[in-house]
Amino acid sequence: MSETLEGKVAIVTGAGGGIGRETVKAMIENGARVVVADISEDHGRETVDYVGGGHDVQFVKTDVSDLASVRHLVQQTVETYGRLDIAHNNAGVELAGPDLADTTEEQFQRLIRVNFTGVFFCLKVEIPQMLKQGGGSIINTSSSFGVVAAAGQSAYIASKHAVLGLTKSAAVEYSGRGVRVNAVLPGLIQTPLVEGIEARQPGFIDQVVEQHPIGRIGQPRDVANTVVWLASDLSSFITGASIAVDGGRLAH
Repeated sequence: MSETLEGKVAIVTGAGGGIGRETVKAMIENGARVVVADISEDHGRETVDYVGGGHDVQFVKTDVSDLASVRHLVQQTVETYGRLDIAHNNAGVELAGPDLADTTEEQFQRLIRVNFTGVFFCLKVEIPQMLKQGGGSIINTSSSFGVVAAAGQSAYIASKHAVLGLTKSAAVEYSGRGVRVNAVLPGLIQTPLVEGIEARQPGFIDQVVEQHPIGRIGQPRDVANTVVWLASDLSSFITGASIAVDGGRLAH
């Protein structure tokens, strides 16, 4: 086991599967203690089992779209492990298919509430705790769609663009006080979210893989390794950055 994150305490939201689940595993392998946060208790506990359980990992049911729930998450983390050094704000939902004018108000508001407001709530609660301790590292999950656009995903794309705005603003405000804030921009990653789109739109994965010069779909571990690096002191001079983990998609 590496000691890149030895002694650190982390929260990973949206940790019930996909990128979040693999990030929990990678952080524990690198020496961290991790709180698994997910709205699904079943999926969250599956992640705990996946990484082997034990004292180094705990589950806290969390709805990131509810500020009180996020406050409870951070409080439980500090009560259990005494501090909070790392936060991977990764929870998100997708909405693919309707063009902008066909997107209902309810669809739009739900997506923004989780993908954007949820990140805001997490930052709002995580940052004060980190400031008390003298610092920390926060990594928000945006998307390659956080800097480009495509038809039929207007609400999702808007939310991921907004996450980058929050990331940069928080970095400017708090990096001088020891809290670094960065974002990862995954390309097409083999996650339940992407598999759900493929089920509704057969051929989606093959079509998007063609846009990735590396010639393959990404794996959750590809993103998890990047998150671990951003969480560690190896990236201590990096803040306000958006790191593409996209097989070269944005290089086009």
